[in-house]
Amino acid sequence: MLFNCLFGYEAQRKRLLKKVPKGALHDFLSVPFPDEHTRLSELPILSVDFETTGLNALTDKLLSVGFVSIDKQKIKLGSSYHQIINTKQNLEADNVVIHQITDQQKSAGKPLQEVIEALLQALAGRVMLVHFARIEKQFLKQACIELYGVSPPFMMLDTLALAKRKLDQRDIAYDPQELRLSALRKKHGLPNHFAHNALNDAIATAELLLAQQKYGEKKLKELM
Repeated sequence: MLFNCLFGYEAQRKRLLKKVPKGALHDFLSVPFPDEHTRLSELPILSVDFETTGLNALTDKLLSVGFVSIDKQKIKLGSSYHQIINTKQNLEADNVVIHQITDQQKSAGKPLQEVIEALLQALAGRVMLVHFARIEKQFLKQACIELYGVSPPFMMLDTLALAKRKLDQRDIAYDPQELRLSALRKKHGLPNHFAHNALNDAIATAELLLAQQKYGEKKLKELM
């Protein structure tokens, strides 16, 4: 079943590549996904985080994107990217308290297409790393549908899912709060970080993955 899932990524990629016009999405689809037997220590990864205007990808919008690459278990801070998006949706006061992005900053942001193109370029040939994949998966899928009319495949690793799998193996009850990014970082001896900034959270997630898989011996198929 896992093999079919991974094979499905490549099948979808090749199928869509024949359909989409030249441009950022075509360039992304032109590069094969990493092989399922690649060890984490050799796996090209892009750690990604989004801040959004809400939690519903159909009615809310992407507000900022942050990412940083991981190569051979080293976080490449020189590859860091952070950009606020000039979405037309008004910001709610409760939401601003969390992400600290003001209407003025939003108005000075860049268009969605420019930011998504930068993300696709950085993601080509890499696995996307996130904490709680549902948010990033749904919002990125919706952005691509809005911009390109299709939802391309994205191979993802999820630090929350990896932690949950380990807790579930104990077969005892646990507090879901244990799966929060800050709680997992503390468990692995990582310092506090300034949360709810897309780049800070992307770096924090990258650090957590390397702490979770300290020696990098597991293969991609074992982590998916």
